[in-house]
Amino acid sequence: MNTHLEELIELSKLDKSIDDFTPLIETAQKKLARRAQKRDDILEQIAKLTETSEKAKITISSYEEQIKALNEQLIAGNAKTGMITTEKEMKALSMETELAKEKLGHANTEIERYQSIVDAKATEIEEANKVLNSANEEFEKVSAEVNEKLANIDANKGRLFEERNTKTMALDMKILSFYEKIRVWAKNTAVVPVKKQACFGCYMKLNDNTYASMIKAEEIITCPHCGRIMYLEAQTEEA
Repeated sequence: MNTHLEELIELSKLDKSIDDFTPLIETAQKKLARRAQKRDDILEQIAKLTETSEKAKITISSYEEQIKALNEQLIAGNAKTGMITTEKEMKALSMETELAKEKLGHANTEIERYQSIVDAKATEIEEANKVLNSANEEFEKVSAEVNEKLANIDANKGRLFEERNTKTMALDMKILSFYEKIRVWAKNTAVVPVKKQACFGCYMKLNDNTYASMIKAEEIITCPHCGRIMYLEAQTEEA
C-alpha cells in the first residue's frame, strides 16, 4: 500500500477517535444541565410563592391601616353622640357607624383570608426548600462526576492531539492539505474503505479501471462519485 495512504488512514482513525469524544462531552454536559434546570425551576417556583406571599402581606397591612382608621372613626362618632341635638344628626351618625362596622367586618374577613394565603405559601415554600436542598445535593454530586469525566476526556484528547501533531509533522504538506480539504465536508469519512468494489463513503460501485488502480495501490485514489480518499480493505480468506 502507498506509504502516504497508510499515513492518511492512520490519521483518519486518529481524527475519528478525537471526534468520538464530542458526543461523550455533550452527553455529560446535558446531564449536568438537566440537574441545573431542575434546580433553577425550583428556585423560580420559590420566587413565585414568595412574591404571592409578600403581596398578601402588603394587602393585610393595607387592611390593618383601614381597621385603625375605622376604629378612630367609631371613637370619634361615640364622642359626637353627646353633642347631637336633632334626629337627622342621630340618623346620619348611626349610618356612619353601621357603615364603619360593616367595613371593619369586611376588613377582618379579608385579613383572615389573606393570612391563610400567607400561611399556605409559607408551607409550600418550606416544602420547596426541602426539594431544593435535595436538588442542590444531586447537582453537586452530578457536577463532581461530570467534571471528573470531562477531565479524563481532556487528558485522553490531549494525548491523541499530541499523537496527531506528531503524525501531521511527518506527513507531506500537500497530502495533508488535500486530506484536510476533504475532511471539511466529509468529516470522519474523508478516508474510507472499498468493499465489494464499492466506496463505503457514498456506497457507489467503482468501475473496473478505478478498482484496478485500487488493487495496485501505487497512488492515492479518490472516489469518482463523492471525492473521498479510498483504500482497499484487507480481505480475509473466508471473505
